[in-house]
Amino acid sequence: MNISVSALKELVAQKFTAHGVDAETAAQVADVLIYADLRGVSSHGVMRVEHYITRLKAGGITKNPNFSVEKRGTNHLLFKGDNGFGHVICKEAMDETIKIAKEHGSCTTIIQESSHCGALGYFLEQATSENLIAIMCSQTDSAVVPFGGKEPYFGTNPIAYGFPTDDKPIILDMATSNVALGKILYAREKGETIPNTWGVDVQGAPTTDPHQVKSLTPFAGAKGYGMALVVDVLSGILASAAFGPHISKMYGDYEQKRNLGQYLYVLDPNIFGDIDQFKANISQMINELHDAPTAPNFDQVLVPGEIEQKRSAETMEKGIDLPEQVYNYLNS
Repeated sequence: MNISVSALKELVAQKFTAHGVDAETAAQVADVLIYADLRGVSSHGVMRVEHYITRLKAGGITKNPNFSVEKRGTNHLLFKGDNGFGHVICKEAMDETIKIAKEHGSCTTIIQESSHCGALGYFLEQATSENLIAIMCSQTDSAVVPFGGKEPYFGTNPIAYGFPTDDKPIILDMATSNVALGKILYAREKGETIPNTWGVDVQGAPTTDPHQVKSLTPFAGAKGYGMALVVDVLSGILASAAFGPHISKMYGDYEQKRNLGQYLYVLDPNIFGDIDQFKANISQMINELHDAPTAPNFDQVLVPGEIEQKRSAETMEKGIDLPEQVYNYLNS
């Protein structure tokens, strides 16, 4: 089912307000979800609405949270989200982080009492639009087997980097698993098979059936496993939150608050040099990569985030394709 971006935003926001969410919060959550759908990352898009409302109705998301910001030293913040929508928590926390980074050159923020926040790239673009560099990571519940293991331990634990340029920012937003769990769920919704490198079944064997996936696999073996550990230390243990298999499940125990942690770091490039020169050098790097000789079956070398940015521009014009089940739920 195809729907225009504006119509979808209105539909998603109305779905949330119908369940008692205030209009501003509903619009913000819808904006983050559609950001993902525009970029072809449907696993983090509006297909998640039904899940969020299920958790909201059960009490696992605070409908009217009270956020608090505590300054720790000159340029460190502790942001408590009162277990509201992670999309709004992270947006507000990034706004506060940007303010301090502009004043003092950098800022590190630890977020406590959060929930699932969607695509990290959305929040990085808040910073890159202000000519700032940003890093963000978020813990997730156990879903990925550790390198050499059979049972899941860490979550997909995404980490993202954003760099301002003279044009569109460079955004590297990646799970530390081969794919995000949402891609498995999306394949289930669409009735599609998956590559056998995405997940393993109950026996720990690779599978192409998304319904048989019990655990995901880390990207690049030991390297992805190591990065997942780093993310859980920064966004979990440092935030005095649970970690690994001790994190509450996203799909289950809907009445429980998730108390997730997230980590933000924002840096002003002017601390180490001139921002215009910084962006000029990045533009040179991008142009050189674009002009680099290509391997067979490739038209051009691209930089991180570029495919998603091009897809976003195209999708804005033609509208967003939704699985019929998701479309029907939003209209119900």
